Amino acid sequence: MNLNEKIREVQDFPKEGIGFKDITPLFNDKEALQYIIQQLSQQLKDLNIDIIVGPEARGFLVGTPVAFNMGVGFVPVRKPGKLPWETVKYEYELEYGTDALEIHKDAIKPGQRVAIVDDLLATGGTVLAAAKLVEKLGGEVVSLNFLIELAFLNGRENLKDYSVQSLVIYED
Repeated sequence: MNLNEKIREVQDFPKEGIGFKDITPLFNDKEALQYIIQQLSQQLKDLNIDIIVGPEARGFLVGTPVAFNMGVGFVPVRKPGKLPWETVKYEYELEYGTDALEIHKDAIKPGQRVAIVDDLLATGGTVLAAAKLVEKLGGEVVSLNFLIELAFLNGRENLKDYSVQSLVIYED
């Protein structure tokens, strides 16, 4: 299946000069949705994954069905103040300031094999923060899996210590 045909590019969103990759047409097409979940699950099937982690918010849309398909649990990683239980926080640098993500402190057990599944790899900052949270709790990040990768933003360079796989790669 050619997923590129199902990804809509919206120019100048969320700001001028950005070509936003809109995945909602993929989710609206039942064959495309099944295909991406099956493909992401196939990438992970031989890795003995214990749990899937998905960063807010579109990582929830991709990671949860992959977890269901694989018969494992799902853990959300969110912006500060969004999770109701005790959390662990990881702060990371942005070009102009800092950001942070949180995970429930009991979400990952030491030694668990974790895959982080998200919709998009851009610069890699968010998923790297998610990986650091998993590791802080004693989990082992065995794979980072994405629906789309914007290779021209060099996100893989920030994730060189991890196995990275993407279904659709945009070179420019």
